[in-house]
Amino acid sequence: MKLSLAVVLSLLATQASAAEPSLDTGNTAWMICAAMFVLMMCIPGLALFYGGMVRAKNLLSVFTQLFAVAGVIGILWVLFGYSLVVSTEGMVEGKLTLNSFIGGLSKALMLNIGHDSLVGTIPEGVFAVFQLTFAIITPALIAGGFAERMKFSASLLFMGAWFVLVYAPIAHMVWGGPGALMVNWGVLDFAGGTAVHINSGVAALAAALMLGKRKGYPQMAMPPHNLGFTLVGAGLLWVGWFGFNVGSGLAANQGAGVVMLATMVAACAGIVGWLLTETVTHGRPTALGAASGALAGLVGITPACAFVGPLGALVIGLLTGGVCFFAVTKFKQALGYDDSLDVFGLHGVGGIVGALLTGVFAAPALGGYVEGVTPFGQALVQLKGVAFTFVYCFVVSWAILGAIKLTIGLRASQENEEQGLDLAEHNERAYNL
Repeated sequence: MKLSLAVVLSLLATQASAAEPSLDTGNTAWMICAAMFVLMMCIPGLALFYGGMVRAKNLLSVFTQLFAVAGVIGILWVLFGYSLVVSTEGMVEGKLTLNSFIGGLSKALMLNIGHDSLVGTIPEGVFAVFQLTFAIITPALIAGGFAERMKFSASLLFMGAWFVLVYAPIAHMVWGGPGALMVNWGVLDFAGGTAVHINSGVAALAAALMLGKRKGYPQMAMPPHNLGFTLVGAGLLWVGWFGFNVGSGLAANQGAGVVMLATMVAACAGIVGWLLTETVTHGRPTALGAASGALAGLVGITPACAFVGPLGALVIGLLTGGVCFFAVTKFKQALGYDDSLDVFGLHGVGGIVGALLTGVFAAPALGGYVEGVTPFGQALVQLKGVAFTFVYCFVVSWAILGAIKLTIGLRASQENEEQGLDLAEHNERAYNL
């Protein structure tokens, strides 16, 4: 049960010299399904979740951005992205090298992935597609931070550059196997609390600050135009999250049961944690709060799901739900930034809480499964990983945004923003009234 994706990725470095691996059809079938589940999380899950929360005049712009980013990242993935994330050339366990930060180009163009290429017990092509779905949904999450005001061309340029300069290095540092920076540090991140959620949340915060507030915010009310879409999207995300978390073990084995149970418990606890906090604070629970609470619990458990027991998952879900509620209400209001769809409050803050609590509840003394760690000691290790990710992501994201602002420009014109990006950018309407 100590298996993590970082360990699985290290198999890429040893396949040539190790005994010939054999295909497991059961694991392969599960991983094909898991990849489809994670793709479903982005389109239509995230698209509906975000699309329902924007105003009606911007619904199609959200869907178009998410479809387009999937296309761009898919091409970059084949050219060099996959190699930058998974290549283990030049790494030495326990030592710091250039390739501790970023993979090499030994798998660029994917020329060596054929019928007989395996990662563990599954075809490397299946593994590559599974990892591609992570690479797609992570920059897609950022779109919620700049929704309703960034130009389409700028959004694609930003998310493509961000994938190369931020996602690929952080994913490699977390999951690149022995010798990768955060693996050397001992950071625990099973399915992406650091590489996916903190990463995307911090980038969304940088984009919201760089762009400034939407025209009329916060004086003008900008309620979700279709909460039904948002709740359907949240439900699809919840279902897809089992592919996200359970699939990260790359096997349908006993460990999958631990991950699945922790994922489910945390989602349920996240709903309760959010709704209790919302009721005490605002006097009533809301439908959007229920959906947000489920996602907060899922974000919180993502790094921890293979390392903590059901009790740890329960506490992580409850605390993440409550803390994220305050992050998207009190904290955002106090600082005055306009993160349109609360990407930082939900994914950034939720990822930070989950990453830190992973260190606490991974300890066997608290029902965890990682031998030799103590709650305080591992929490400090987790904090180191969180701090590095936050600083690196914010600085590089800010630099990318600044460069785009100085060249093609970031923000849609006031006229286009008032008209809505559906018509202004795509000459289409979601609704013909």
